[in-house]
Amino acid sequence: MPQNTDHIQTTHVGSLPRTPDLLEANGRFQEGEATAQELDAALDTGVIDIVRKQREIGLDIVNDGEYGHTMSSSVDYGAWWNYSFSRLGGLTPTNEDRWKDAEVKRSSPGNIVLTSFPDRRDRARFRDAYEDPTAGVLAHRASVAQPKITGPLTYTGQDAVAGDIRRLKDAMAETGAQQGFVAALSPGSCARVRNEYYSSDEELVYACADAMREEYKAIVDAGLTVQIDDPSIAESWDQINPEPTVEDYLAFTKIRVDALNYALRDLPEDQIRFHLCWGSWHGPHTTDLEFKYLVDLMLTINAGGYSFEASSPRHGHEWKVWKDHALPEGKVVYPGFVSHSTNVVEHPELVADRIEQYASVVGRESVVASTDCGLGGRLHPSIALAKLDSLVEGARLATERLF
Repeated sequence: MPQNTDHIQTTHVGSLPRTPDLLEANGRFQEGEATAQELDAALDTGVIDIVRKQREIGLDIVNDGEYGHTMSSSVDYGAWWNYSFSRLGGLTPTNEDRWKDAEVKRSSPGNIVLTSFPDRRDRARFRDAYEDPTAGVLAHRASVAQPKITGPLTYTGQDAVAGDIRRLKDAMAETGAQQGFVAALSPGSCARVRNEYYSSDEELVYACADAMREEYKAIVDAGLTVQIDDPSIAESWDQINPEPTVEDYLAFTKIRVDALNYALRDLPEDQIRFHLCWGSWHGPHTTDLEFKYLVDLMLTINAGGYSFEASSPRHGHEWKVWKDHALPEGKVVYPGFVSHSTNVVEHPELVADRIEQYASVVGRESVVASTDCGLGGRLHPSIALAKLDSLVEGARLATERLF
């Protein structure tokens, strides 16, 4: 992992706002009105432009904006997950939208199952807000159908991930970027679709691990860093009804961590970063599980660095967790010092203060300044870029104080 030697490095979590041209090209392709070649041309142009913007802002570690992960519209909380549907065999399309699926599933001690999204505990507590289109919680998102698993899972996205890799490497060469990453879905998150084929939860998760490993390996073999996007580690807590014990939840989650480590076997840790997330929608998040219960399990993941929320109103105080949990030598953290969940642009002085807090507990060499989550699909493009500007300026201020 790229430890700091003379300054606080900067990056972000992955998703960046798509341009109107790219959204139009995606829409026309989905409707059969544009060819794959036309979409590829739009992606080629878009990725070069977004990498150039990242470099102009001053980010050290860049990506392709996740432009190869198709967004349904300018507001999209699920492209990080939905992209996998076109890269996996064994799926059958449905008309179900996970945000509207009314199915209710109840867990019991020692037997955890995920319920539907509308039955989540935070959503149940604030149902009026979640279902009010003017409240801003899920406003303006397009309905996206989710498939179901009806056969053995296989990876079919070789050409798609090769395109992601090629576009990012070409853009890095053109802009002089030295470090780049590509985001990929975790086995635990991949497994959160309706399963009508595998006989057990564990069998399903490991099948997802076998399939997604192909994507991880392609990215690493290309000399890039793979970022594992895994809200299932933290976010699934809210999707269990009634609330389980922490012990039951960690046992349920450990299967997902073990499957991820299985998928990452023999891959170099210094090219793997892990993103833990409590969900990117703009809800109250009162049922988020505290980070102190997850940090030890997270640190068993075979990655060189760990990304997590550090500035959202629910998690900004949790830097103190690192007072009692040592970061393994040679690894880094990517705390989010600007948030995806508010339109307010954080002041650079606040960003610098947050960086210093983390440096005080894990060391200045181990803090790479990042974002809480992806900014694309959650914030207006001008606000997202302003947040990245503030992140870089805050890192510069922190560098003056720490180096």
